[in-house]
Amino acid sequence: MGKEAGVISTLHLILKEALHRKVNFVLSLSVVMITVALFVTYLTTAEASKRETTRVTRDMGFNLRIIPKETDMDLFWTAGFSEGTMSEETVQRFASYEGVFLSYNHLVAVLQKRFSLQGKDVILTGVSPAITAPNQKKQPMGFEIKAGDLHVGFQVADRLKLKRGDTLELGGHSFKIERAMVESGTEEDIRVYGRLSDVQRILGLEGKINEIKAIDCLCLTADQDPLRALRSELDKALPEAKVIQMRTIADARAKQRQTAERYFGFMSPLLLMVCAGWVCVLAVLNVRERRSEIGVLRALGHGSWRIAGLFLGRALLIGAGAALLGYGLGAALAHNVGPDIFKVTAKAIKVETALLGWSLVAAPAFSALASFVPAMLAVAHDPAVSLRAD
Repeated sequence: MGKEAGVISTLHLILKEALHRKVNFVLSLSVVMITVALFVTYLTTAEASKRETTRVTRDMGFNLRIIPKETDMDLFWTAGFSEGTMSEETVQRFASYEGVFLSYNHLVAVLQKRFSLQGKDVILTGVSPAITAPNQKKQPMGFEIKAGDLHVGFQVADRLKLKRGDTLELGGHSFKIERAMVESGTEEDIRVYGRLSDVQRILGLEGKINEIKAIDCLCLTADQDPLRALRSELDKALPEAKVIQMRTIADARAKQRQTAERYFGFMSPLLLMVCAGWVCVLAVLNVRERRSEIGVLRALGHGSWRIAGLFLGRALLIGAGAALLGYGLGAALAHNVGPDIFKVTAKAIKVETALLGWSLVAAPAFSALASFVPAMLAVAHDPAVSLRAD
């Protein structure tokens, strides 16, 4: 009972002191609350930023092109695709390969050839549904084409006066125009996209493809050439194929992610140091204001632990209250500000309830740690000096 009475008495003194010195208590509470709110907002938007960066860089396009090994590269760059073919099952072999370096996000099997359509050449392109890496949930990249549908480039649609819902005959088969694409200013304007199986049937190349498109995060490192390592792994997985890296896209994607990670890594400790400094200053001011009170308590026989308990208990109370208020404020900020910043992934922004638990642990600990030095100063105070000053 003695210990319980001591705890209750200490808590009673802490509450009375908080009511007596409202300004200092409210300022200390506000600093820790703002710290918690900023971190809740920061961690929530950091996740949103990672998703946004991933989505935006993903939409830059595939950065790996896997083509038949015997491809004539001069003709490849002239035509834009390989004239050779390989078995469609190679994409499944690639997907199931367990090489440590083949950490792909998307795989799409492609068959593309020049095809005469009403007196003009187009690039007829068959696309398979995207395959994602095992145990990964990824949203489809680009567009998925249903069997019997076509997506036609701007130039083709404009020349043939095609619009959505029209029909077009290719190779003796009738297809529905599902989409007339907007002008891109690239060779996409003369492409006609269809389901891979449909295009294979039109071209008489059932079970054949001439390219696998993929996204792979090839992180930039100083001690190795990631492309060389990937090619070495690919030789084991698909000896009949070779890989081309779209270096500009790969580097831009890697640098963007590295920039975001460095920014968040810099901001976290900076924010903590500034807020800890404010809490420490306010705690020092609180100790100075309570010199005579400390002297009276020491003169009445209260020990160092009781004095320290008053200041650390006050810090823990401030931290617990700030955690609850800060979590609510941070959640509100994340929900209201986040969607305006991260428009692509706005719907995915949500505050994890686990952050409340972390706040209730971290905020009191943070507040107590920042108040530790002032609390030790209070313990070390000579009561005779404090009372003589009064």
